[in-house]
Amino acid sequence: MLKPFLVLSAAILFEIAALTPAPAVAASSPQQPTAAAPANTAKSTPASRERAKGLYARDCALCHGDNGNGKSDLAKDMQLTLDDWTDPKTLANRSDQELFNVIRNGKDKMPAEDEGRAKKDDVYALIAYIREMSKNQPAQAAPAAPGADATPAPPPADATKPNR
Repeated sequence: MLKPFLVLSAAILFEIAALTPAPAVAASSPQQPTAAAPANTAKSTPASRERAKGLYARDCALCHGDNGNGKSDLAKDMQLTLDDWTDPKTLANRSDQELFNVIRNGKDKMPAEDEGRAKKDDVYALIAYIREMSKNQPAQAAPAAPGADATPAPPPADATKPNR
């Protein structure tokens, strides 16, 4: 019952976003830095982290997942392949400026985060929150050497004891 409601809600939001006139800044490519994307001067405070958490829950988690792994029901239904932010390598080579531009201007099916919904410092706090999703993740075990058996062999049966 909840899944159809979420899909319908998301579809309505995407339609509204498509009908809303885009700001002039959105015409530039999200991959290119724009003059409208100021440098990150935001200070991280408990209040800014809490606002970022709420902003993520309200505007991002529906598609990107509560934990940022990109595997939400809506993403699957829309056949989206989203980055897994719980993997430290995912955002390692992406600057805050690049992420700011994508959030502010949108990308592909992702709607833009308008200045009226999130101020500059809120977007940068959101970026810090997203980057934190990969911290404290359990390290993945190194793959075993080819041909190596990962499970130890059982101890040899004692030939002097009778089988029962």
